[in-house]
Amino acid sequence: MTAKVILNPYSARWRAKERFPEAELALKKNGVDFEVAVSEKKGHSVELAEQAVRDGFSPIIAAGGDGTIGDVVHGMANATPEGESLPPFGVIPLGTANDLISNLNMPTDLNETAKIIAAGKTRLMDLCAVNGRYFANNTAIGLEPVVTVIQEEIGWLKGIPRYLYAALLTIYRGTSWQAELKWDDGEYTGPISLVSIGNGARTGGLFYMTPHADLFDGKLTFTFGYVASRLRMLGLLPLTMKSGEGSFVEKDDIHEINTTHLSIKLIDSTPSHADGEIFNRELYEAEYQIFPARLPMLMP
Repeated sequence: MTAKVILNPYSARWRAKERFPEAELALKKNGVDFEVAVSEKKGHSVELAEQAVRDGFSPIIAAGGDGTIGDVVHGMANATPEGESLPPFGVIPLGTANDLISNLNMPTDLNETAKIIAAGKTRLMDLCAVNGRYFANNTAIGLEPVVTVIQEEIGWLKGIPRYLYAALLTIYRGTSWQAELKWDDGEYTGPISLVSIGNGARTGGLFYMTPHADLFDGKLTFTFGYVASRLRMLGLLPLTMKSGEGSFVEKDDIHEINTTHLSIKLIDSTPSHADGEIFNRELYEAEYQIFPARLPMLMP
Protein backbone atom coordinates (compact mmCIF):
# COMPACT_ATOMS: atom_id res chain seq x y z
CA MET A 1 0.00 0.00 0.00
CA THR A 2 0.99 3.63 -0.37
CA ALA A 3 2.46 5.44 2.64
CA LYS A 4 1.48 8.99 3.46
CA VAL A 5 4.42 11.05 4.69
CA ILE A 6 3.38 14.16 6.59
CA LEU A 7 6.22 16.69 6.67
CA ASN A 8 6.44 19.54 9.12
CA PRO A 9 9.08 21.74 7.46
CA TYR A 10 9.40 23.98 10.52
CA SER A 11 10.70 21.19 12.80
CA ALA A 12 14.14 21.93 14.27
CA ARG A 13 13.76 25.55 13.17
CA TRP A 14 13.37 24.70 9.45
CA ARG A 15 16.14 22.09 9.40
CA ALA A 16 13.49 19.47 8.63
CA LYS A 17 12.80 21.16 5.31
CA GLU A 18 16.51 21.20 4.50
CA ARG A 19 16.99 17.51 5.34
CA PHE A 20 13.81 16.10 3.82
CA PRO A 21 15.27 15.54 0.32
CA GLU A 22 17.73 13.15 1.97
CA ALA A 23 14.82 11.31 3.58
CA GLU A 24 12.93 11.10 0.27
CA LEU A 25 15.99 9.64 -1.42
CA ALA A 26 16.35 7.03 1.34
CA LEU A 27 12.67 6.00 1.05
CA LYS A 28 12.95 5.59 -2.72
CA LYS A 29 16.22 3.70 -2.39
CA ASN A 30 14.51 1.22 -0.05
CA GLY A 31 11.49 0.76 -2.29
CA VAL A 32 8.87 2.61 -0.25
CA ASP A 33 5.85 3.79 -2.26
CA PHE A 34 4.78 7.10 -0.73
CA GLU A 35 3.05 10.43 -1.16
CA VAL A 36 4.03 13.60 0.70
CA ALA A 37 1.76 16.13 2.38
CA VAL A 38 3.36 19.30 3.78
CA SER A 39 2.04 21.05 6.86
CA GLU A 40 1.56 24.75 6.12
CA LYS A 41 0.48 26.10 9.52
CA LYS A 42 0.24 25.18 13.18
CA GLY A 43 -2.17 22.27 13.59
CA HIS A 44 -2.23 21.45 9.89
CA SER A 45 -0.47 18.12 10.50
CA VAL A 46 -3.49 17.04 12.55
CA GLU A 47 -5.82 17.71 9.61
CA LEU A 48 -3.50 15.98 7.16
CA ALA A 49 -3.32 12.88 9.37
CA GLU A 50 -7.09 12.71 9.73
CA GLN A 51 -7.47 12.86 5.96
CA ALA A 52 -4.76 10.26 5.42
CA VAL A 53 -6.66 7.79 7.62
CA ARG A 54 -9.93 8.47 5.79
CA ASP A 55 -8.19 8.03 2.43
CA GLY A 56 -6.85 4.63 3.50
CA PHE A 57 -3.10 5.35 3.42
CA SER A 58 -0.94 2.82 5.22
CA PRO A 59 1.42 3.37 6.87
CA ILE A 60 1.25 7.01 7.94
CA ILE A 61 4.64 8.60 8.57
CA ALA A 62 5.44 11.72 10.61
CA ALA A 63 8.47 13.58 9.23
CA GLY A 64 9.56 16.04 11.89
CA GLY A 65 10.11 16.22 15.62
CA ASP A 66 8.17 15.11 18.68
CA GLY A 67 5.57 17.84 18.22
CA THR A 68 4.91 16.61 14.70
CA ILE A 69 4.58 13.06 16.00
CA GLY A 70 2.04 14.23 18.55
CA ASP A 71 0.00 16.13 15.96
CA VAL A 72 -0.03 13.23 13.50
CA VAL A 73 -0.96 10.68 16.17
CA HIS A 74 -3.71 12.99 17.41
CA GLY A 75 -5.13 13.31 13.90
CA MET A 76 -4.91 9.57 13.29
CA ALA A 77 -6.73 8.82 16.54
CA ASN A 78 -9.43 11.39 15.78
CA ALA A 79 -10.19 9.64 12.49
CA THR A 80 -10.07 6.07 13.87
CA PRO A 81 -13.22 4.53 15.41
CA GLU A 82 -13.06 4.21 19.19
CA GLY A 83 -11.55 0.94 20.35
CA GLU A 84 -9.82 0.17 17.05
CA SER A 85 -6.08 0.18 16.45
CA LEU A 86 -4.71 3.07 14.45
CA PRO A 87 -3.06 2.49 11.06
CA PRO A 88 0.63 1.51 11.15
CA PHE A 89 2.68 4.54 12.16
CA GLY A 90 6.27 5.46 11.44
CA VAL A 91 8.65 8.34 12.09
CA ILE A 92 11.28 10.09 10.01
CA PRO A 93 13.20 11.83 12.83
CA LEU A 94 13.88 15.41 11.73
CA GLY A 95 13.40 17.18 15.07
CA THR A 96 15.69 18.71 17.66
CA ALA A 97 15.27 16.20 20.49
CA ASN A 98 13.63 13.15 18.82
CA ASP A 99 12.61 11.89 22.27
CA LEU A 100 10.17 9.18 21.17
CA ILE A 101 12.75 7.68 18.82
CA SER A 102 15.30 7.68 21.64
CA ASN A 103 12.82 6.06 24.06
CA LEU A 104 12.20 3.33 21.48
CA ASN A 105 15.96 2.81 21.01
CA MET A 106 15.56 3.44 17.28
CA PRO A 107 18.11 5.02 14.92
CA THR A 108 18.01 8.64 13.78
CA ASP A 109 19.97 7.86 10.61
CA LEU A 110 17.59 8.47 7.72
CA ASN A 111 18.64 5.49 5.65
CA GLU A 112 18.19 3.15 8.63
CA THR A 113 14.82 4.79 9.26
CA ALA A 114 13.76 4.10 5.66
CA LYS A 115 14.75 0.44 6.06
CA ILE A 116 12.48 0.15 9.11
CA ILE A 117 9.57 1.70 7.21
CA ALA A 118 10.17 -0.55 4.21
CA ALA A 119 10.23 -3.70 6.37
CA GLY A 120 6.74 -2.93 7.68
CA LYS A 121 7.21 -4.65 11.05
CA THR A 122 5.09 -3.19 13.85
CA ARG A 123 4.77 -3.44 17.62
CA LEU A 124 1.62 -2.28 19.42
CA MET A 125 2.49 0.75 21.54
CA ASP A 126 0.32 2.43 24.15
CA LEU A 127 -1.48 5.65 23.22
CA CYS A 128 -2.37 8.39 25.71
CA ALA A 129 -4.68 11.39 25.91
CA VAL A 130 -5.17 14.51 28.01
CA ASN A 131 -8.55 16.25 27.80
CA GLY A 132 -9.17 14.51 24.49
CA ARG A 133 -5.78 15.50 23.06
CA TYR A 134 -3.92 12.32 22.07
CA PHE A 135 -0.16 12.09 22.57
CA ALA A 136 2.58 9.52 22.09
CA ASN A 137 5.36 10.31 24.54
CA ASN A 138 4.86 12.92 27.23
CA THR A 139 2.66 15.68 28.64
CA ALA A 140 2.99 17.94 31.66
CA ILE A 141 1.75 20.86 33.70
CA GLY A 142 3.71 23.25 35.85
CA LEU A 143 7.43 23.73 35.48
CA GLU A 144 7.95 21.63 32.35
CA PRO A 145 5.53 23.43 29.97
CA VAL A 146 6.71 26.77 31.33
CA VAL A 147 10.14 25.72 30.09
CA THR A 148 8.53 24.90 26.71
CA VAL A 149 6.91 28.35 26.52
CA ILE A 150 10.17 30.11 27.38
CA GLN A 151 12.30 28.11 24.93
CA GLU A 152 9.88 28.98 22.11
CA GLU A 153 10.76 32.65 22.71
CA ILE A 154 14.54 32.13 22.62
CA GLY A 155 16.00 32.83 19.20
CA TRP A 156 19.71 33.19 19.99
CA LEU A 157 20.23 29.55 21.07
CA LYS A 158 19.62 26.41 19.05
CA GLY A 159 19.06 22.74 19.75
CA ILE A 160 19.28 21.13 23.20
CA PRO A 161 21.13 24.10 24.84
CA ARG A 162 17.96 26.16 24.27
CA TYR A 163 15.94 23.74 26.44
CA LEU A 164 18.60 23.74 29.17
CA TYR A 165 18.79 27.55 29.28
CA ALA A 166 14.99 27.76 29.43
CA ALA A 167 14.97 25.30 32.35
CA LEU A 168 17.49 27.40 34.27
CA LEU A 169 15.50 30.57 33.60
CA THR A 170 12.26 28.90 34.75
CA ILE A 171 13.86 27.78 38.01
CA TYR A 172 15.25 31.28 38.59
CA ARG A 173 11.79 32.82 38.19
CA GLY A 174 10.19 30.29 40.56
CA THR A 175 6.88 28.50 39.99
CA SER A 176 4.26 26.70 42.11
CA TRP A 177 0.55 25.85 41.99
CA GLN A 178 -2.11 24.60 44.41
CA ALA A 179 -3.44 21.31 43.05
CA GLU A 180 -5.68 18.34 43.68
CA LEU A 181 -4.48 15.06 42.12
CA LYS A 182 -6.40 11.78 42.02
CA TRP A 183 -5.20 8.51 40.48
CA ASP A 184 -6.10 4.80 40.56
CA ASP A 185 -5.27 4.17 44.21
CA GLY A 186 -4.27 7.52 45.67
CA GLU A 187 -4.70 11.27 45.86
CA TYR A 188 -2.84 14.41 46.89
CA THR A 189 -3.92 17.95 47.71
CA GLY A 190 -1.40 20.73 48.19
CA PRO A 191 1.30 22.73 46.45
CA ILE A 192 3.14 21.39 43.40
CA SER A 193 6.05 22.59 41.31
CA LEU A 194 5.59 20.04 38.54
CA VAL A 195 3.53 17.16 37.26
CA SER A 196 4.99 15.22 34.34
CA ILE A 197 3.04 12.37 32.76
CA GLY A 198 5.03 9.96 30.63
CA ASN A 199 4.29 7.22 28.19
CA GLY A 200 8.04 7.31 27.51
CA ALA A 201 10.89 8.20 29.85
CA ARG A 202 12.75 11.06 28.13
CA THR A 203 11.54 14.50 27.11
CA GLY A 204 13.20 17.74 26.01
CA GLY A 205 16.24 15.92 24.67
CA LEU A 206 17.92 15.80 28.08
CA PHE A 207 15.38 15.19 30.80
CA TYR A 208 14.10 11.88 32.19
CA MET A 209 11.04 13.30 33.90
CA THR A 210 9.41 9.87 34.20
CA PRO A 211 12.52 7.68 34.16
CA HIS A 212 10.72 4.37 34.68
CA ALA A 213 7.99 4.88 32.09
CA ASP A 214 7.43 2.05 29.60
CA LEU A 215 5.74 2.66 26.23
CA PHE A 216 4.31 -0.87 26.22
CA ASP A 217 3.18 -1.56 29.81
CA GLY A 218 -0.39 -0.23 29.61
CA LYS A 219 0.27 2.36 32.34
CA LEU A 220 0.78 6.08 32.61
CA THR A 221 3.81 6.94 34.70
CA PHE A 222 3.67 10.33 36.39
CA THR A 223 5.94 12.29 38.70
CA PHE A 224 4.93 15.15 40.92
CA GLY A 225 6.50 17.18 43.68
CA TYR A 226 6.79 20.50 45.41
CA VAL A 227 10.18 22.16 45.76
CA ALA A 228 9.93 25.53 47.51
CA SER A 229 13.60 26.52 47.28
CA ARG A 230 15.08 27.70 43.99
CA LEU A 231 18.45 26.45 45.17
CA ARG A 232 16.96 23.03 45.91
CA MET A 233 15.30 22.94 42.48
CA LEU A 234 18.58 23.90 40.85
CA GLY A 235 20.24 21.02 42.66
CA LEU A 236 17.62 18.60 41.34
CA LEU A 237 18.05 19.72 37.72
CA PRO A 238 21.12 17.57 36.95
CA LEU A 239 19.32 14.57 38.47
CA THR A 240 16.48 14.93 35.96
CA MET A 241 19.06 14.05 33.30
CA LYS A 242 19.70 10.60 34.84
CA SER A 243 17.65 7.65 33.62
CA GLY A 244 18.96 5.15 36.13
CA GLU A 245 20.39 5.21 39.63
CA GLY A 246 20.58 8.71 41.10
CA SER A 247 17.47 10.03 39.35
CA PHE A 248 15.55 12.94 40.90
CA VAL A 249 12.58 10.61 41.59
CA GLU A 250 14.63 8.99 44.37
CA LYS A 251 14.37 12.20 46.43
CA ASP A 252 11.79 12.48 49.23
CA ASP A 253 10.01 15.49 47.74
CA ILE A 254 9.46 13.83 44.33
CA HIS A 255 7.05 10.95 43.70
CA GLU A 256 6.82 8.60 40.69
CA ILE A 257 3.60 6.59 40.30
CA ASN A 258 2.08 4.17 37.77
CA THR A 259 -1.63 4.48 37.04
CA THR A 260 -4.24 4.05 34.30
CA HIS A 261 -5.95 7.36 35.03
CA LEU A 262 -5.02 10.72 36.53
CA SER A 263 -7.15 13.80 37.18
CA ILE A 264 -5.83 17.21 38.21
CA LYS A 265 -7.59 20.37 39.40
CA LEU A 266 -5.74 23.64 39.91
CA ILE A 267 -6.62 26.92 41.63
CA ASP A 268 -4.40 28.94 39.30
CA SER A 269 -3.89 28.04 35.65
CA THR A 270 -0.77 26.59 34.09
CA PRO A 271 0.29 26.05 30.51
CA SER A 272 0.22 22.43 29.35
CA HIS A 273 1.98 20.66 26.53
CA ALA A 274 1.54 17.33 24.77
CA ASP A 275 4.62 15.94 23.02
CA GLY A 276 6.29 19.33 23.38
CA GLU A 277 3.48 21.36 21.78
CA ILE A 278 1.57 23.81 23.99
CA PHE A 279 -2.13 22.98 23.56
CA ASN A 280 -3.51 25.04 26.45
CA ARG A 281 -1.90 28.12 28.02
CA GLU A 282 -4.44 28.42 30.86
CA LEU A 283 -5.32 24.92 32.00
CA TYR A 284 -7.27 24.48 35.26
CA GLU A 285 -8.43 20.86 35.00
CA ALA A 286 -7.00 17.83 33.22
CA GLU A 287 -8.00 14.21 32.70
CA TYR A 288 -5.30 11.79 31.57
CA GLN A 289 -6.04 8.37 30.02
CA ILE A 290 -4.10 5.53 28.46
CA PHE A 291 -5.19 3.25 25.63
CA PRO A 292 -3.01 0.14 25.81
CA ALA A 293 -1.57 -1.37 22.60
CA ARG A 294 -3.55 0.91 20.27
CA LEU A 295 -0.73 2.33 18.08
CA PRO A 296 1.05 -0.07 15.67
CA MET A 297 4.54 1.43 15.69
CA LEU A 298 6.92 0.64 12.85
CA MET A 299 10.01 -0.75 14.55
CA PRO A 300 12.95 -3.06 13.82
